[in-house]
Amino acid sequence: MFLKEPTLDPAAGTTDPEIIWLNTVYQGDTSPQLTLRAVVMGSFLGGFMSLSNLYVGLKTGWGLGVAITACILSFAIYQTLMTLFPKLFGSPMSLLENNCMQSTASSAGYSTGGTLSSAIAAYLLITGRSIPWAVLTAWTFFLASLGVFMAIPMKRQMINIEQLKFPSGIAAAETLRSLHSKGAEATAKARSLGLAGLFGAAIAWFRDAGKPFSIPALLQFPGTLGGQPWANWTISFEMSAIMIAAGAIMGWKIAWSMLLGGIINYGLVAPWVAAHGGIDLSHLGYRTIVSWSTWTGASMMVTSGLLNFAFQWRTIGRALGELGNLFKPNLKSTTQGTQVSGAVLTSRQRLNAIEVPTSWFLSGTLLSGMGCIAVLYLAFGTSIWMGILSVLMTFFLSLVACRATGESDITPVGAMGKITQLLFGAIAPTNLVTNLMTASVTAGAAGSSADLLTDLKSGYLLGANPRKQFIAQFIGIFAGVLVVVPAFHLLVPDASALGTTRWPAPSAQVWAAVARLLSNGLHSLHPTAQVGLAIGGLIGITLPLLERRFPKSSPWIPSATGLGLAMVIPFFNSLSMFIGAFTALVLEKRLPKISEKYVIAVSSGVIAGESLMGIIVALLTASGII
Repeated sequence: MFLKEPTLDPAAGTTDPEIIWLNTVYQGDTSPQLTLRAVVMGSFLGGFMSLSNLYVGLKTGWGLGVAITACILSFAIYQTLMTLFPKLFGSPMSLLENNCMQSTASSAGYSTGGTLSSAIAAYLLITGRSIPWAVLTAWTFFLASLGVFMAIPMKRQMINIEQLKFPSGIAAAETLRSLHSKGAEATAKARSLGLAGLFGAAIAWFRDAGKPFSIPALLQFPGTLGGQPWANWTISFEMSAIMIAAGAIMGWKIAWSMLLGGIINYGLVAPWVAAHGGIDLSHLGYRTIVSWSTWTGASMMVTSGLLNFAFQWRTIGRALGELGNLFKPNLKSTTQGTQVSGAVLTSRQRLNAIEVPTSWFLSGTLLSGMGCIAVLYLAFGTSIWMGILSVLMTFFLSLVACRATGESDITPVGAMGKITQLLFGAIAPTNLVTNLMTASVTAGAAGSSADLLTDLKSGYLLGANPRKQFIAQFIGIFAGVLVVVPAFHLLVPDASALGTTRWPAPSAQVWAAVARLLSNGLHSLHPTAQVGLAIGGLIGITLPLLERRFPKSSPWIPSATGLGLAMVIPFFNSLSMFIGAFTALVLEKRLPKISEKYVIAVSSGVIAGESLMGIIVALLTASGII
C-alpha cells in the first residue's frame, strides 16, 4: 500500500482518515495531472480498447477492465514518441498525468460499451429491430454519465472512510508507481512486476492463441457429482492467473467466503435443485445453473449492500449537509494551500475543495437521469413513472455493485440487472422491451460507477486530485461513445448476426431469456428460485447484523457479498481467488517483509500481463491473423 502511517493532523489534532490522507499522501496540487496530452492519449487508447471489449463481450459475455493495460501502453507509447520526436514530446508524463490518462482510457474502453453486448443485443434478439444510431448514441452516453455521477457520494464512503480494496485499482497504482520509480527497491519491484507480467502474458498466449502449443482453458477433476462430471457443475480449475492475483490483493475474508458460497451453491444446493426440476440436467453448465442461483445471490448482495449503506447514516447526513457549501464563496487551490479571501482554510475545507462537490452529483444525476427517462419514453415506449423508478433503483443497486467491486474486484452488473428485470417483470409482465431497457439502466450505470471508483482508488493511493480525475473520467465517455456505437452497428448490422458461431453473444442470450421468462409475471419463476430469492435476502440481512452484534467474531462470520458473488460466478473463479488469498495470507504470516514488498507488485504484473495479452489475442483473432 502507498498510504503512509497515520499521523495526527498538527492543525486539527485528528485521526480522521480523510485528513490524514490529505496531509500525508495528497500531492495533486504540486504535480501535473489533468493535461491535454493525458486526456488525448487516454481518449485514443480507450477508444481503441473499447473495440476489443466489444469483441470479447459479443464472444464470451464478459467485459475486461482496461486501466492497467492503458497504464503500460501509454507509458511505452509516450517513451517511444519522446525518442522519435524529442522536440514535440520533450518531457515524460508525470505519475499523476499517467493516472489521469488511465481514467480517461478506462472510461472510454469499459464504461460505454457494457450494455451493448448484453441488453442492447438482447433487444435485437427479442424485437428483431436495430436501434437507430442517434438513439443508441444518446442512450450509451446517458447511461455512462449516470453511473459516473452516481458514484460521487460513494467515493468518500467506500474509498476514503472504509478504504475498500478495489484490487484492480491497487494493481493500476502499483503498476504506475513501478514504471515511474527509481532506486534499488523500486527497481526490484519493477523487475518482479515485469517478470510476473511476462508469466501472465505467456499463459494467455498459450491458452487463447494456442501457438506453438496450447494449454486447456480448464483442468477437469476426475469423478462425478449427481451423475454428472464435476466440470458440468463448474467445479474445475481455470488455467488463468488473473483471478489468483486478484484474490491475493482483495483479502482473506471475502475469499474464503466466496469459496464457501461456491461449495454450497455448486456442490450442494444446485444438485438438490436439479433433482427437483429447478435446473435442466440435459443442458447442465454454468449458464443453466446461474439462471437459477442468480436470484439467491443477487438478493443476498442487494439486502446486505443496502443494509450496510443504512448503517452509514452519519456519513450520508454529512454529505447531504454539505449542500450548504453550494452557496459559500468559491475555493481556490494553490500550491501552498487553499484560501478564501486570503485566509488559510482548515483541513476539512481544503479537502472539500478538491473532492468532487455534491452539486455535481445532484445536477449530473438529474440531467443524465432525465436523459435516460426521455430515451426510455420516446424510443422504447416506457412510461415516465417507470423510467423514474428505474433510475431510483439504479442508485441503490449501484451501491451494491460498487461494494462488491471494492471487496472482490468483481462487478455483478448482470445480477443487479436481473433484480430490475424481476421488479419490472412484476409491474409490467407483458412488456419485454421495458423489462430489458430498464434493466439496462441499472447494469450500464452500475458498471460505470464501479469503473470510476476503481480508477479513483488508484488516484487515492497515488495522491491525485479526485476532482480532476473525475473530469478525466467524464471526458472519456465521449471518446468511447464515438467509437463503440458505430463499431456495434458495423459488427451487428441486424439480429441475424447474433447467436452465430462468430457472435454467440451469451450474455445477450441470458438477458433475453430472463425477459421472456418473466413475461408471465413472478410466478413463472421455478418455486425453488422463489424460495432461494427469499432465503438469500434473509441471509443478506442476518450476516451484517451478526458482524455488528459480535465484532470480535467478525473475521469468522462469512461476508454476504462473498457468498452472493459465489452464486453468480463459476466455481472455478471462487477457487482461484481463494488460492490467491490463501497464498498471500501464508506469505504475510511467515515472510512478512517479502509479502509487503512483492505480493502487490507480482499480482499487479500478472493481471496486467494476462489482460494485455488477452486483448492482443482477441484483436489478432478478429483480424484473421491467428
